[in-house]
Amino acid sequence: MNVLRTTPPRPLDVTTVVPQLGPLARPAIRLHPRPGSPSPHDSSVGGPLLWPAGQPWPYCDKWHEGPPAPLVPVAQLYARDIPLVRPPGRNDLLQVLWCPFEHPPEYKPPTALFWRTAADVTDILATPPEPSEVEYTGYLPEPCVLAPEQITEYPNFLDLSEELQQQLADWSTWQAAGAEVDASYEVAPQEFYMNELSVAPGWKVGGWPPWGLTDPIARFCVACGAAMVPLLTIASNEGDSNSGWTPYEDQSLAALDDADVTNPPGVQVSDANHLQLYACPEPLGHPHTDLIQ
Repeated sequence: MNVLRTTPPRPLDVTTVVPQLGPLARPAIRLHPRPGSPSPHDSSVGGPLLWPAGQPWPYCDKWHEGPPAPLVPVAQLYARDIPLVRPPGRNDLLQVLWCPFEHPPEYKPPTALFWRTAADVTDILATPPEPSEVEYTGYLPEPCVLAPEQITEYPNFLDLSEELQQQLADWSTWQAAGAEVDASYEVAPQEFYMNELSVAPGWKVGGWPPWGLTDPIARFCVACGAAMVPLLTIASNEGDSNSGWTPYEDQSLAALDDADVTNPPGVQVSDANHLQLYACPEPLGHPHTDLIQ
């Protein structure tokens, strides 16, 4: 694992401004991928997978010319490092791969999830196949080690009820709570909530979805109809040098807009958006779904 990464405390506790937000808090684990040389036994982004030598590697043969393309490792997450992964059954490892070509109609790289029990993999595939071509280099993540950090998130402004939206958009709400908010937010204080108090940028497990490209879209399990929950956010960036979410350890680099901080894996999803993966909350291994945001 990488060295520690520490997100600065939020400028204020938003539940002192709008107490109704308290029950809506969710844990999230920021992954903080950083350049490195992970092994198959490490949690990683773009690193080698603990893939059984006897299991065929997955390929994709749709929506692009040429031979079938081997899927590309995107993330490997051990539950010991990222407990919010919550694998089904006795599994303790999640592996995420995708096709390095965008598929219509959403024009996104389709993903494949594999759950494993790490102890069962005794013979590791030494040389996985690599694609001979990709649609964009941003679909070949650079190998990164992780520095998982648990934080607390609150819903994206668009996920809130109209009543809560109105409270957050009313400057007097913040004044009545004695909150110290920069006067530049007086015209639209909800932007302070969105920028600094709700959803963290970057790669993460759990938490709340980063809406913006679309309004909130509920996702339901095709197998049982349960409301699905955010599993993994695959991000095209972790914010810019002005982000209050930049870890203390990276702030000197962030001031230079260093790519090792703003986008270490070099991933660019569908015009610099994020790919949100959702899982069924039932521990049955039901199919996942995804959505570009």
